[in-house]
Amino acid sequence: MRQISSLFNGLAKSLYAGKRKVTGAEEGREAADELRSEAKKNDMILRSSGSIRSAGSKSLVSVFSQRGEKGVNQDCSIVWEEFGCQEDMMFCGVFDGHGPWGHYVAKKVLKSLPSSLLCNWQESLALASLVADKKLCNFDLWKQAYLRACGVVDKELEHDRSLDSFHSGTTALTIVKQGELMVIANVGDSRAVLATASDDGSLVPIQLTIDFKPNLPQEAERITESKGRVLCLRDEPGVHRVWLPDEDAPGLAMSRAFGDYCIKDYGLISVPEVTQRSITSRDQFVVLATDGVWDVISNQEAVDIVSSTKDRRKAAKRLVERAVCAWKRKRRGIAADDCSAICMFLQSTL
Repeated sequence: MRQISSLFNGLAKSLYAGKRKVTGAEEGREAADELRSEAKKNDMILRSSGSIRSAGSKSLVSVFSQRGEKGVNQDCSIVWEEFGCQEDMMFCGVFDGHGPWGHYVAKKVLKSLPSSLLCNWQESLALASLVADKKLCNFDLWKQAYLRACGVVDKELEHDRSLDSFHSGTTALTIVKQGELMVIANVGDSRAVLATASDDGSLVPIQLTIDFKPNLPQEAERITESKGRVLCLRDEPGVHRVWLPDEDAPGLAMSRAFGDYCIKDYGLISVPEVTQRSITSRDQFVVLATDGVWDVISNQEAVDIVSSTKDRRKAAKRLVERAVCAWKRKRRGIAADDCSAICMFLQSTL
């Protein structure tokens, strides 16, 4: 894998060594895809329920997903340790599909986004080293890479003739952990919550992301300016959805997503919000979960459930199971949503 990493670094740097060609970008993406294949072969990628721990790292990650009552499970997730052959890096993400082919769209974005991000990050590094821009910090490079990668992935999805994503899409919540830096990128209404110790030693939640719902002022303004509509159905008071100007469709409950090209001209975007967090000794773990969990579990409840689970490998499973029970108790008569969670522990002990 180290040889592949050296090859990948060389390919990325070659993009700016002379004339920039499309073939150079394609080679960089191919190298990133090859890294992904090698990581999968070496059991460094987890795409199902379970747990994974980086070699020599204190980070353990627990993953679990459960189908709801609406049909096929449209949630999926990924954990990639030693992301890009970097021992101190890890990539985690949850994807929540919607629409007739949402489960396929979610899996497509899950497969494409990490490689595209890795390729664009290497390009950013190469360019920064050539221009010697000392003002660009590590977070700036990741943010640039995320913005470009999400744009590329959404465009690829639009032109993929093997997949109908005109009326289907997916959210994407991902985190890159590089040493003590966490870079969080959110497209949609999944949520990341950090558990950190307060002065009295109790664990408190810090919400790291915004749930991008259509009724958020800045989201609603963009949608209405693009001639889209934001309104609730009579039988769903409080649930704001995005609609076409003259048609009662598609009724999306989020304002950002990959795919859904039927409404991309009317305010829906796939641009991520990219933020950072420097991990301190007080920070214990991060929970990434789809909206099926957060619809019935509060941030504090999630922190309490995970922290009280003795076996960390089962933390995500316990959180999802509690969410499933909460759906039956709090949302009687309503079909439960798919529920998926990733619990990434940051310290050796709580």
